[in-house]
Amino acid sequence: MSTAARQAGFAASPAVRACLPPLSQLFYRSSATLGAQGAARYGCGDVVIAYCRARPVKNARKHAFRRNAHQRGRAASANFRRQRAGAEQSGVILYGWHTVTAALANPVRQIRKLLATENALRRLADEGIRLPVEPELVRPDAIAARLSPDAVHQGLFAEADPLPSPALADLSAGGIVLVLDQITDPHNVGAILRTAAAFAVAAVITTARHSPEATGVLAKSASGALEWVPIVIVQNLARALTEMKEQGFLVVGLDSDAGDDLAATALSSPLALVLGAEGKGLRQGTRAICNRLARLDLPGVIKSLNVSNAAALALYVASRSVKA
Repeated sequence: MSTAARQAGFAASPAVRACLPPLSQLFYRSSATLGAQGAARYGCGDVVIAYCRARPVKNARKHAFRRNAHQRGRAASANFRRQRAGAEQSGVILYGWHTVTAALANPVRQIRKLLATENALRRLADEGIRLPVEPELVRPDAIAARLSPDAVHQGLFAEADPLPSPALADLSAGGIVLVLDQITDPHNVGAILRTAAAFAVAAVITTARHSPEATGVLAKSASGALEWVPIVIVQNLARALTEMKEQGFLVVGLDSDAGDDLAATALSSPLALVLGAEGKGLRQGTRAICNRLARLDLPGVIKSLNVSNAAALALYVASRSVKA
C-alpha cells in the first residue's frame, strides 16, 4: 500500500493517529482484512487500518547493511547489462592475448579502446607489438567486470569496429569456402574459423539471422582467426548458394546419412562445403540446392562429430582431394 494511502487514512482519524507510534514501527492492515467492524472501531473508514504494535529491529546496522548490499548487487547487475548492451550496439568486443594482438596487427581493424594490465603491457612491449591507440592501464578485475564470469581475458580487452563483410562476387575463383547453415553456437563458429584459418579457407559464409555476432566468445574461440578469414554475411542462404553455383562453385553438403563418402567423392575447385547445425543438420531447402551430399566415413560406433570437428576433418579430406 502506498505511503499516500496510509497518510490519508491517518488524516481521516486524528484520534487514532495521536495514540500510535511512528509510521516506521507499525504493521499496516487493510480494512478488507479486519472487516467492517474493525474499520468502524478504529475510525479509518475504507482507507487504512493501523495495528498499534511496535516492531523493534533487533540489529538495525545489520539490517541496513543487508538492505544496502542487496541494492548494490542490483545496481552492479544493471550496470553490467548496460555495459554489455552498449558494447554490442557500438562495436565489437575482443579479449584474450591471441584475439587482441591479432586485431592490433590487422591494419584493417579499427581499434577504439584498449584496456591492458601491467603484465600485458610489458609483454606487448617485449614482443614489439605496435599499439594503434593509447592503452588504458587497469587492474585485472576491471577487465573481468566487463565480461562473463568464465571469460579468460589474459590482461587484454579491446573495443573495435566490425570488419567489413565482402560480397559473394568478390570471392576467389579458386580454393575452398565454408558455408554455415544456421550454426548458432559462438564456440563452434569460433572453432570453425580457427580451423578455416589453418587450412587457408578463402571465406566463411553465414546468414545475417540465426548466426552469432563476430564478437566476445566467438572472437575468443577463433583465437585471432577473425582477422585472417573473411566472413561473408548473406540474407538468404539458398539464394547465395544458387549464385555461387552460377559462379562455378561445386556445392557439397555434409550429411551423416548421405550415401557417398566425402573421401571417395570427386571434388573440384572452387569448392563450397556446407555444414548444418549440430543436431538438426542441413535444412531441407539447403540440401536440395547442393550439387552433392556426402558423409564423413568414420570407422567407430559413433558416426557423427561435433560440427567444429566435422569441419576440420572435412577440410582435411577436401584440401587433399582438390590438390590432387
